[in-house]
Amino acid sequence: MNERAARTHVIYPDGRARCPWPGDDPLYLTYHDTDWGVPEWDDRALFEKLILDGFQAGLSWITILRKRENFRAAFDGFQPEKIARYTPRKIEKLMGDAGIVRNRAKIESTVISARSWLAIQEQQGFSNYLWNFFDGAPIQNNLRKMGDMQTQSPLTVTISKDLKKRGFNFCGPTIIYAFAQAVGMFNDHLVGCHCHAKCLKLAKRKK
Repeated sequence: MNERAARTHVIYPDGRARCPWPGDDPLYLTYHDTDWGVPEWDDRALFEKLILDGFQAGLSWITILRKRENFRAAFDGFQPEKIARYTPRKIEKLMGDAGIVRNRAKIESTVISARSWLAIQEQQGFSNYLWNFFDGAPIQNNLRKMGDMQTQSPLTVTISKDLKKRGFNFCGPTIIYAFAQAVGMFNDHLVGCHCHAKCLKLAKRKK
């Protein structure tokens, strides 16, 4: 087993135990403590995170995280109702925006995904649609070291296929697993991390 896979939680200078992956980047540490793994139930917020994870494909998450506010400004706060009406002129404007990832395929896919979101939202609600794959409650994986963490699972393969069938793109099983970790569908904080118990309590409260 390599050194990274064997790593367990780390005690940081503030005395708190955390997963090791944020390192010492202040932005990443804040994201780890306040955002990653917290169960998300809001339809629009889930759409935003799914799209941002799609933009991450081929890049690191910290790159997207540093541009997140720029993305929100450029994509009208990730309101699917507005994005679904984007014109070719708007897409060209986005291609000229240095504050985001200027990938035409991903930008055009976002517009198509917004239209697919609207259809799902009208039928059952986007949050309900996604959480139904998890029977409405986060899966507690109780990981003890980084090597226990998966990059995809049979469940994320199923979700990926269904999303693609409905018109989404840049949503392969690995992207969906990262998305599900981030929005708390999997509680993948290491059990020694102080956030593990916090996310578990949030899941139980919602249930």
